[in-house]
Amino acid sequence: MLQPSSTSDRAPRPGAAVTGRAWLMLALATAGFALNFWAWALLSPLAPRLQDSLGLSSFQQSLLVAVPVIVGSLGRIPVGALTDRFGGRVMFPLVSAATIVPVLYLGLAGHSSLPALLAGGFFLGIGGTAFAVGVPFVSAWFPPERRGLAIGVFGAGMGGTAISALTTVKLVDANGMANPFLITAAVLAVYAVASALLLRDAPGRTVPTEPLARRLSATFKLSVTWQASALYAVAFGGYVAFSVYLPTYLKTGYGLTQADAANRMAGFVLLAVAMRPVGGWLSDRIGPVRVLSGSLALVVAGAFVQSFTPSLAPVGTIAFLTMAAALGAGSGAVFALVALLAPANKVGSVTGVVGAAGGLGGFLPPLVMGALYGAYGSYAWGLILLALVAAAALFYTGTVVRRGIDRRVTAPQAH
Repeated sequence: MLQPSSTSDRAPRPGAAVTGRAWLMLALATAGFALNFWAWALLSPLAPRLQDSLGLSSFQQSLLVAVPVIVGSLGRIPVGALTDRFGGRVMFPLVSAATIVPVLYLGLAGHSSLPALLAGGFFLGIGGTAFAVGVPFVSAWFPPERRGLAIGVFGAGMGGTAISALTTVKLVDANGMANPFLITAAVLAVYAVASALLLRDAPGRTVPTEPLARRLSATFKLSVTWQASALYAVAFGGYVAFSVYLPTYLKTGYGLTQADAANRMAGFVLLAVAMRPVGGWLSDRIGPVRVLSGSLALVVAGAFVQSFTPSLAPVGTIAFLTMAAALGAGSGAVFALVALLAPANKVGSVTGVVGAAGGLGGFLPPLVMGALYGAYGSYAWGLILLALVAAAALFYTGTVVRRGIDRRVTAPQAH
């Protein structure tokens, strides 16, 4: 039996052997996640351009970038449950192929009006569900004491948004609006075929036999589902919100050019991506509670400093990069928690719900920021709200989550 402190300070067991096949599956899954997230984030870098060309209000622009987020988030719930049943070998090619349709629509016909963009963005959300495929797929290939690192590495696939940030505007400027969408669709098609041929589900994978509705009902009764959902809504939700809204924030609040704002957003994303596996790795060693507590404390500090709209050189840049690192590490720690506590045959279902909470956490802030800026001409109150929410999550982590984990790992492992 583990000691009570082992939830947040647990020492790793001697490393179980991880096969070369497991690392290959991790690499393939991470690539698939990155490519689908690339597609999922195609509209964000173009939002300022579309605002100017279509005469959108600040709220309409925020809604445009938020719609794929909410659809991709809610879609993770059924997709995660389906992955528990059918496995990543089936679901990764399926999700990737389905995402090609809205990508082509947006590139060829769906960018001439707000209703068309919203319709395309709705179905573009399919790409965001790839996260709920990869976590249970990767988790099944790795022993418990290595899952924090493995899922953190997989989570680095969220850097697909950086690919979009760095390339979309440049490709449009060079060859027209359709260009980035056509390239993304072609890459997704290649991956869909390759993943269908190369992916394999882990030997001995636990396949649930209950109906989908019953499995989802059981998932909602697990305390880890709600604890991880609350924390992921702040950690990953904050990352998503900045990744889709930062170009607009920097262009409006600091007068940066569209290209400069997109490049700075890419730097934010890349640091968050790099810190996600670090957060998982640290969670394997010092426990997810400590990692989450440190990460949330840094978010509180960074958001509070940025609420004063300091100069970008250097205070504003330091504040944003601090938040990027903290949100990335915190996101990795949340899924180290899920991998530690979720029943093996419900990892996909729990991941779907938690992933949905994270995406929904990223849906509201752009709308709030746009509305507050429209009302007050300042983003300060939006950042203060972020600091308050992160502070509440920090308190929740140090009390409810810590006590809940202590009880779970010291009790007989019934699940």
